[in-house]
Amino acid sequence: MHSPPLAGGTAGPAALRPLLDVVLDALHHGAKARGGPLPKGGPEAVAQRVHAAARDILPTHGTGAEEALTTVVRALAEGAADPAEPHCAAHLHTPPLALAAAADLAASALNPSLDSWDQAPAASALETLVTQAIAHEIWPHGDALITTGGTESNQLALLLAREHHGPLPIVCGAHTHHSIHRAAWLLGLPQPLVIPTPTGTTDPTALDDTLTRLGHRALVVATAGTTDTGAIDPLPAIADVCARHHAHLHVDAAYGGPLLFSDRHRPQLAGLDRAHTVTLDLHKLGWQPVAAGLLAVADPHHLTPLTHTADYLNADDDTHHGLPDLLGRSLRTTRRPDALKIAVTLRALGRDGLAHLIDRVCAHATTLAQLIDEHLQLELHARPTISTVLFRPHHATDEDVAHIRRTLLTHGTAVLGRAHADGRLWLKATLLNPHLTPHDLHTLLATTLLATAPLTTAPLTTNLNAPTRNAPTRNAPTLNAPTPPPTEGTPQ
Repeated sequence: MHSPPLAGGTAGPAALRPLLDVVLDALHHGAKARGGPLPKGGPEAVAQRVHAAARDILPTHGTGAEEALTTVVRALAEGAADPAEPHCAAHLHTPPLALAAAADLAASALNPSLDSWDQAPAASALETLVTQAIAHEIWPHGDALITTGGTESNQLALLLAREHHGPLPIVCGAHTHHSIHRAAWLLGLPQPLVIPTPTGTTDPTALDDTLTRLGHRALVVATAGTTDTGAIDPLPAIADVCARHHAHLHVDAAYGGPLLFSDRHRPQLAGLDRAHTVTLDLHKLGWQPVAAGLLAVADPHHLTPLTHTADYLNADDDTHHGLPDLLGRSLRTTRRPDALKIAVTLRALGRDGLAHLIDRVCAHATTLAQLIDEHLQLELHARPTISTVLFRPHHATDEDVAHIRRTLLTHGTAVLGRAHADGRLWLKATLLNPHLTPHDLHTLLATTLLATAPLTTAPLTTNLNAPTRNAPTRNAPTLNAPTPPPTEGTPQ
């Protein structure tokens, strides 16, 4: 039996090239078979199809590279929730740029590990360029670490604050990401003191009152882009309160941080430079394949507690003679070069190219919100802050809203999220696809309205061009809406 070829070395590209054709064909045919944003049938049906396609996952005798790639990749694509599909808009789950995915292939083929210089000579230098460039968007002398995403970044931020100041009490709004609470548990810190956020953002006055009652230093967590609504806390006022109380300020900008690249939207992040640490996540509003998180710090010396020595990776004498010490750049040891795809994207698009994408998705959200606000059968929660829009059918109960979402998921017609706001449950559209068209936005709402049909006896309007609060209905064109899906649980 011959050993299969390797991906690296001078022979690697020749071995990869025909396999890439197989993978690309499988992706194409799988997406075509899926025929929409999500596979039909719900979890049990999807699992059955995957098991049928790849049931013998460890055969005695292998099936060969072409068959395995064709079978398994196609099954994955056919059963995917594809964020590149216009009606897949539930989460902060971005459709990655083709150039970033191509760069990620190089990372996989070369397989450097960022825990010692002798495993990643060029990758370590490239990571330095990327982390400094992004940190310098916030502070002139800042630094950043590459992480797996917002959760790891928030955990690192709390860890560093604990190591510098001791076990500070954590103060945050009720809208704060769940990873802050989990990080407090993991680090043995008291559970955060939670300030109610009835308006969706942290109230600086309530924060001031809380810190006054505490009477000693605290760690304050603010948010720039909540997962539910995309809301951004009033960062300048929060920074003022933190300064008066000598509080340590961490801003979770996993969603909203990339607004820094847009001249139009950057003002929404005023005050971010007054934070001590900032979470960023470019596999959200940065169109990177997972993972592409960062933790940025205003003072590079703030990273000192991560210093760690393992003789086989960063021996003192090697470091003394100039080999870079990478082990203190993460809590992980083996670490892939996620900075590569980010570097390619930053260089290929530049600040204006990134701004174009950001401005487009924010504009899409504004358009969708306007369509909802003008429609007689839909209720808009609020104008979008970034690219998240909450809405619900008029007179629907929370149970109805949940049922509508599950109906769409079960029949593979749309992927919408859910969020609680103002004491009610809302459908959530998170628009991160810069290639959306006005037609896509119309049909997304039409598809959603059709899923409400089994819940009401009232006349259903799926024409999103006509029966609005602010427009006449005479001679209005009719949108070609999709066929109504069966109700949840109805046999097909």
